[in-house]
Parts: sequence; structure tokens; C-alpha cells
Amino acid sequence: MEEKTRCEICDREFKDTEALAMHNKAKHPENILKEGKPLPIRKIKKWSFFPLIVILIIAGIIWLVSGIERLPPTDIKGHVESNPPSHILKEQMPITIQKHMLEHADGIEKGRGGVIINYNCKDYECESDLIEKLEAFAAKYDYVYVAPFEGMDTKIALTKLNKIEILDEYNNETIEKFINY
Repeated sequence: MEEKTRCEICDREFKDTEALAMHNKAKHPENILKEGKPLPIRKIKKWSFFPLIVILIIAGIIWLVSGIERLPPTDIKGHVESNPPSHILKEQMPITIQKHMLEHADGIEKGRGGVIINYNCKDYECESDLIEKLEAFAAKYDYVYVAPFEGMDTKIALTKLNKIEILDEYNNETIEKFINY
């Protein structure tokens, strides 16, 4: 079997394949790169910005999302046709059910929209009788619901369709006004 001793690019002839390889390395390095050799520094520099840009985009998204307040819903988009077991709950009411109660309390079609009083006594210091005071509104009005909302960014949030009132402290007058307005 005859050894390949002629350069395909410049048509020069060499005595053996080792001499041809040395010639190709010196005179035609671009062909060696195509055979799996390392990329030239120029190409590495060109593509090194791509991961940096991706990292910056991901960091920006995380920064934007972390600035969003976690509050109860005020719209009905994505609600389910399901009712909570009671007007006074000891566990968080699922968001989809909260949305349905905003549409109409107790799921009565064309009925009055509900008012939901959410509280967060896990992350905020609450008075010993706060929950009791809030639950009194659910006993007084048949369209009011009271439930905890863990991780909420306020102590008390009053919601009804397209409206929210945020309270740092209990205020009977503000709550009554929100419910009846």
C-alpha cells in the first residue's frame, strides 16, 4: 500500500507521511483544526460571551421575580368551580378556590362576590385574639371567608374582586368599610 506523500492543497511531494504531516502543520494549520484539534483562541474568545449573556439573563429573571409581592388573588382567571368546606378555615384556602369565591360566594351562580380575609401569623407577630376578631366577620357576613395565608407579604389582606386592602395591624373600621363598600 502506497503512502500518501503529496499535499492536496499546494501539490508538493514529500518522501513520507511524517514529512507531509510536518508540512501541513506548518503551512496549512486550518486543515489540522478540522481534524479535531483545539480551536484557535480567536474562536474561543468569540464564543465565551455566550454563557456570560445566558447567566446575566437568568440572574435578571430571578431578580425580577424576587421583587414580586406575594399577596392573595383579586381576579378570577384560573378559578375552579369548587367551594371551601367552611367560611372559617384553619388551613390556607387554595388560590383557585379563593378566585372562585371572589366571583360569587358559596358558588351561587350570579350571587354576590365574596370577601376573603387572609392573615399571616406565621411570619408576623399577631395579637392573641386577632384570628378570633377576624373570624367574627365570617360569622357576621355570609359572603366573608377567613383563612391563613402562609408566606404572604403582609399581616392581613382583605380581597374582593379586583380590590385589595393591606393592613399591618387589625383595624375594625377599615375591615367593615372594605366588606360593605
